[in-house]
Amino acid sequence: MGPSPDASLALRTGLHSPAQALEFVRWLAAAWTDRPLTPADGCTESELAATEARLGFPLPTVLRSGYALFGRRNNLTRTQDPLLPPSGLYVDEETGDVLVFREENQGCASWGVLLSAPDRDDPPVLVDAGDGWFPFLERTSLAWVELVLTEFLLGSPHYDACELPSALLPALHARHTRLPLPDHPMWASPADSPIRWYAAPGRLLRHDGPGPHSWLHATARTPAGLDALHADLPARWVG
Repeated sequence: MGPSPDASLALRTGLHSPAQALEFVRWLAAAWTDRPLTPADGCTESELAATEARLGFPLPTVLRSGYALFGRRNNLTRTQDPLLPPSGLYVDEETGDVLVFREENQGCASWGVLLSAPDRDDPPVLVDAGDGWFPFLERTSLAWVELVLTEFLLGSPHYDACELPSALLPALHARHTRLPLPDHPMWASPADSPIRWYAAPGRLLRHDGPGPHSWLHATARTPAGLDALHADLPARWVG
């Protein structure tokens, strides 16, 4: 068996383009899930064309590319806050300017791309938790990376979470590398943001909020790896 996969190495050249973002999705599927992406994991051209005909406009390029690559891959897109199928895409009625593509599992929040953005190919993504739309990530390609990381992590067989005391922040930072995904808000409590992502060989971690008792969500490749993570960060883990 080769070395444990390390997302920080997979993203060592950054996330500067849509191609890098989509390549990371390919990497995540191959390195962390039960099988690499296949053509069957993407939405078909006829499916996407039918959606564009229904909406009356072309989908933003990067949104369309993501659906074509992995729009049917449920363990990367539909664990907690699911990606809508192409047939479920809709324009927010109040603004007429946000195309909604993802919703919180109980309908408490929605994510959408800004249709009037100057960059029509890779537009910003906004989120609405009931009080109006606010910025989430500045490019759709970044939001694709956040989506697959979140949906995979929260559905991982070796997932755990803890309320992380501030005394353990140095250990988090010393043992893990921050991923090049910009700070982004937690939809339920923007004041407790930002969300930041970290990795180490065989580990993926999401740190929610800067407070003295922020939350850490984590997964490891193996049960032994999760035990080692618990030992490195000896908090009160939920699991």
